Amino acid sequence: MSNRTTSPETEELKALNESLVSKRQERRAVASGALGSALEWFDFAIYGALSATIFPSLFFSGLGESGALLASFATFFVGFLARPLGAVVCGFLGDRFGRRPVLLGSFVAMGIASLLIGLLPTGQGIFIATVLVVLRFIQGFSLGGEATGAQLMTMEHAVGSRRGILGSFMNIGSPISQVLANVLLAVLSATLTQEAFESWGWRLPFIAAIFLALIGLYIRIQLEETRAFKVQQEAAATQKKVNGLTVLKTQPFTVIRMILQWAPFAQTFYIIAIYGLSFMTNQGGFTEADSFTTLMIANFVSIFCGVFGGWTSDRIGRKPVMWIGCAAMFVGSLGFFPAVNSGSLVLSIMAATIALGGVQLGFGAQPALFAEQFPTATRFTGSALSLNFATLIFAAPAPYIAAWLAQLGGEHSYWLVMGVNLGVIIMSAIVTIFISDKNRHRDLAAFLSHRD
Repeated sequence: MSNRTTSPETEELKALNESLVSKRQERRAVASGALGSALEWFDFAIYGALSATIFPSLFFSGLGESGALLASFATFFVGFLARPLGAVVCGFLGDRFGRRPVLLGSFVAMGIASLLIGLLPTGQGIFIATVLVVLRFIQGFSLGGEATGAQLMTMEHAVGSRRGILGSFMNIGSPISQVLANVLLAVLSATLTQEAFESWGWRLPFIAAIFLALIGLYIRIQLEETRAFKVQQEAAATQKKVNGLTVLKTQPFTVIRMILQWAPFAQTFYIIAIYGLSFMTNQGGFTEADSFTTLMIANFVSIFCGVFGGWTSDRIGRKPVMWIGCAAMFVGSLGFFPAVNSGSLVLSIMAATIALGGVQLGFGAQPALFAEQFPTATRFTGSALSLNFATLIFAAPAPYIAAWLAQLGGEHSYWLVMGVNLGVIIMSAIVTIFISDKNRHRDLAAFLSHRD
């Protein structure tokens, strides 16, 4: 009988093959997550821009000018209202059955909902408005799972020293989508007549999104489940299974801290990118093309800020990047509304760029920071709840509340909007002090318990 032994060369070859597979999966996870992020945020960006401009007249014309704008912003809010529900359901399923199947489902749902919005007839009263609300709910539900799931797929495939930079590629899908959305809307509104734009031009971005969905779905099907989840499943085989929602029992204050920490990054983005559009055209007297161009430039610059934020967080930590982001948001928010009110396009662009640049600095570090707060068994649920409740509480109602505050005062009522946003930024900077940054380079597969 011969005793079979594994030669050092065989072991070396095996390790090399595992390394190559790991790197290939890491690249696929980044590509899949970036495309998913681009699709999800492209649809949200298009809808947000149109909800501030032509949707009030297309779907809610019977409510008067102010009522139509508020109703349009309310449908925008519905998408955010659905996100925590999507976070709970997708987080529970993702922690129980894996990240991969949840991401496939959320991607398909978002693509179909976007396509149907692009095919909706306008000016048909309450029935079509109700259908629009339902489709927005589906968009929000799928984004509630997608936003965190795509991040974790990348974070759990990534090497610890690269989590920040790779995670940033997930979130720069947001400003890239804003740029593409505003470029497309600016071109369509500039080249089409108002009648043509309101009739069929606005539909093109929603219909075109289905092609991006198909590409992303193809890449996502080839992704394997993460090593961290596999290790957790092996450990769970000999232990009592953990429900992802137990994070509310084991780490309730971590969830609360992360919600408050993320609040201004979510809120400032929508104050500038959504309400800012309405403010520029209605109060500032800018054309729609000027408004779209302002946000296009600001979001384009912020793409590089997002990558820089992720890269820097790998070197100096996640928390310092968050503080720098808060400082930039404070300065930009302080200058944006007075700049628009003065009628200066150049100053408006500069202020919007500083504010959204600060937002994206935080977005660059966020995937890694959130993933490093929770063990694998509750990571999806804990991260998703934190991210989506911050968005629900602080970002979703931001355009609506800003429009309401603007109606309370006179010519300079925008100071109310600005003051509320600055207060939230200060709160976040303080809360960040109490957030842990100790797991920055830790192997997430070894992070199995909140006590670790």
